[in-house]
Amino acid sequence: MTIIEAIILGVIQGITEFLPISSTGHLTLAGKFMNLISAENPEHWTSFIAIIQLGTMVSILLYFWRDILNITMEFLDQNAIHRRKFSEQTLNAKMGWFIFAGTLPIVIIGLGFKDIIEGAFTKNLYVISVSLIVLAVILAIAEKTAKFKYELKDINFFRAIMVGLAQAVALIPGSSRSGTTITAGLFVGFNRETAARFSFLLSIPAILASGILQLKEAIPYLDGDATLNLIVATIVSAVSGWLAIDFLLKFLKKYSTFVFIYYRIALGIIILFLIISGYIQP
Repeated sequence: MTIIEAIILGVIQGITEFLPISSTGHLTLAGKFMNLISAENPEHWTSFIAIIQLGTMVSILLYFWRDILNITMEFLDQNAIHRRKFSEQTLNAKMGWFIFAGTLPIVIIGLGFKDIIEGAFTKNLYVISVSLIVLAVILAIAEKTAKFKYELKDINFFRAIMVGLAQAVALIPGSSRSGTTITAGLFVGFNRETAARFSFLLSIPAILASGILQLKEAIPYLDGDATLNLIVATIVSAVSGWLAIDFLLKFLKKYSTFVFIYYRIALGIIILFLIISGYIQP
């Protein structure tokens, strides 16, 4: 991998992590074109993707630093220092519980299916293309049936867990973490901006844990060039990720997600065409 390739992958990761169009799908497609994915050791590519996600993790922390600080401080204060009943806690304190509950599904499923997630199956472009199309159709259904009436103050355990289950679905490549969680948010009645905002907050523990775990496992494979490429890709993903968050939250205040739905379907069809035509290997 060259520095230029690392920069390109960092940009792709940052933008597609937060737009509902699948970062894994785009990175894997780019990796196939650049001939960077080893058929013998696909777990190396999984590690690379998970590590540069730490860059997008930084972008979330920077963008939502005030929310994160308030949630953390009030959660600790009202559950450890000046303990209150859950019903008497502030929204920020409750949000800590909702994020914890919503994170449980991806932790359980992620650990249970770790070998499959890191294996060749999840790098398969057939899987990615079908996921892009199928989840786009489901998002379209959510857009057509959503009530858009709930804001962040209306969140409860049921809605948090439903979005958390959708985040676990995002372990399927091509589905998109933000795509599945925003879809679930719409199904449970959130407006678009609220669905996206909770999606981003909920992603923090999962992205952080995944990145740290994969970083630990990737250390034996790192040399000077590989480390530099990882650092560059991670920094670039942080910058592009911040821009993507800002864009999406502002976009969803005025517009629907249909532009992303059309894009996903078109990309899925194009990938299938390229595979069938023999231009790329699945």
